[in-house]
Amino acid sequence: MAGRRAGYGLVGEVSAEFAGTMVLILFGCGVVAQVVAAGALTDPPGGLGDHDSIAWAWGLGVTLGVYVAARLSGAHLNPAVTVALAAFKGFPWRKVVPYALAQTAGAFVAALVVRWNYTEALAKADPGHTVRTQIVFSTLPANGNPGLPVHEWGAFRDQVIGTALLLLLILAVTDLLNTPPRANLAPFVIGLIVVAIGMAWGANAGYAINPARDLGPRLASFLTGYSGAWRDQYGNLYFWVPIVGPLVGGLLGAGVYQALIARFLPSAEPEPAGRVPAPED
Repeated sequence: MAGRRAGYGLVGEVSAEFAGTMVLILFGCGVVAQVVAAGALTDPPGGLGDHDSIAWAWGLGVTLGVYVAARLSGAHLNPAVTVALAAFKGFPWRKVVPYALAQTAGAFVAALVVRWNYTEALAKADPGHTVRTQIVFSTLPANGNPGLPVHEWGAFRDQVIGTALLLLLILAVTDLLNTPPRANLAPFVIGLIVVAIGMAWGANAGYAINPARDLGPRLASFLTGYSGAWRDQYGNLYFWVPIVGPLVGGLLGAGVYQALIARFLPSAEPEPAGRVPAPED
């Protein structure tokens, strides 16, 4: 999710964003399908997983998606990341829309694959294709649970906070002037960030923290039988929340990092710890 790698052209970059986001959603929506749909058919119900397995699979999906795309595009995999990098890190604004479209398209295709693979389980667990299994594909306030009274504005607040945290931490671990992970471990650490956000900030709105992650699968579910995909369990128009909230939160988190950390860092990357300086001529 770091900045763009030069020299490959826009076609290669958007291709990488498509593929990386597709990998992310194959694991993310796939694990939710296993837990929510297939898990509902086990005895006892839920025997195939729980919230922790969802959080870990989403995090691993991010890690693997980043490894797929990083060399060509920088592996944003998230329009909120792309917009924040354009606003604060010099990423070209002219590439924001192509990146966002590629990310959303990758998420859409991956969700169609998950929908196809889990056709039988979804039909058995939820014949009406309601919010009960809509959460396999897109987020809802309180994960579709009407017993937890979180509505769209509470979910919007949650998405702003969660994505702000995501961008603050992504910039921290990819900033070469800070103390970034070495040995190509940044994708793994970014995956751990997503796991932590899922475990700490998952209840109110399902931690979409990524407009493409939500919009692409939401569209895929709508086109394959989920007629209420654009609304929440209360009947309110909801699809805008995990789009606008992360975009606002990403800018906020990146701005906080720039204001509180980046402007105080040295202007050149420090020498690695323990390195013996070469003698002066």
